[in-house]
Amino acid sequence: MKPAIHYLDIASDSENPYPEPLKSKLGVAEWRGLSDHFDLTHFGVNLEILQPKALSSLRHWHTESDEFVFILDGELTLVTDEGEQMLKAGMCVGFKAGVENGHHLMNHTNQTASFIVVGSRRENDQVFYPDDDFQIKENAEGVRKAARKNGEFYE
Repeated sequence: MKPAIHYLDIASDSENPYPEPLKSKLGVAEWRGLSDHFDLTHFGVNLEILQPKALSSLRHWHTESDEFVFILDGELTLVTDEGEQMLKAGMCVGFKAGVENGHHLMNHTNQTASFIVVGSRRENDQVFYPDDDFQIKENAEGVRKAARKNGEFYE
């Protein structure tokens, strides 16, 4: 078993996986794969920090994986098919697998905001992006890559 550590001792990442022109619309964010440090495989836990005017991701939903979000600090706007809802520190929200209602968080403020995301890791999970010409698709070699909805891979 790995010993407990401070979250700042876990490497952070700020590279988002989306191709241009989608990448630049997200703004600046940072995340730490807390569960990855401990080699957990059944669920993932990330600490995410959104800078002012940044998005957590493209609006999306999962076929097989549940997601849970807990706001630690700041104010974020949750965007779903129902519209927008302000989330403040201490609030939480969950997204059940298979519900075709895309979601993401937006930081409309001039302050950073942080939150924890917990998600199940399901092998056959597919992610859909209702607002953008984007999907993850396997290429001929079986590697998952960014593609347009028509199947054409991004360069």
